[in-house]
Amino acid sequence: MDPTFETNQYLIVDEVSYRFEPISRGDVVIFKYPNDTSKYFIKRVIGLPGETVQIEGTKVTISNSKENPQSFTLTENYISPANFTSDHILKKLSENQYFVMGDNRGASFDSRAWGPVDKKYIIGRPIVRLFPVDKISFLPGESQVINR
Repeated sequence: MDPTFETNQYLIVDEVSYRFEPISRGDVVIFKYPNDTSKYFIKRVIGLPGETVQIEGTKVTISNSKENPQSFTLTENYISPANFTSDHILKKLSENQYFVMGDNRGASFDSRAWGPVDKKYIIGRPIVRLFPVDKISFLPGESQVINR
């Protein structure tokens, strides 16, 4: 999930918190890939259960949100114009589904390709990055998604 996470980084994963608190928009989650549960992915949560996600190029619009009954467009600080894609997606999420996307949108294999992730596949969230040493951090990938 470049540039936030890179291959071969060592993460400590919190597998407990989501049993007691909800998954939020902007959270980075580790989950089992729905089409092959022997593989694990790390992506950012964009759409929450019950919402409709609409993607037109780089514009991501959320509607029917419990927090915001009117539609809103996400402002995402880590996306560069070079990551422009020609996606045209409209997806209504069920009560246990999350729409996830990688931070490097132009090269990410995510919900745009294989659909939403069911909550049962979500393992947890990264709480500490231990390796490489020059990138040690607590709560790596902290939310960078802003409702506009």
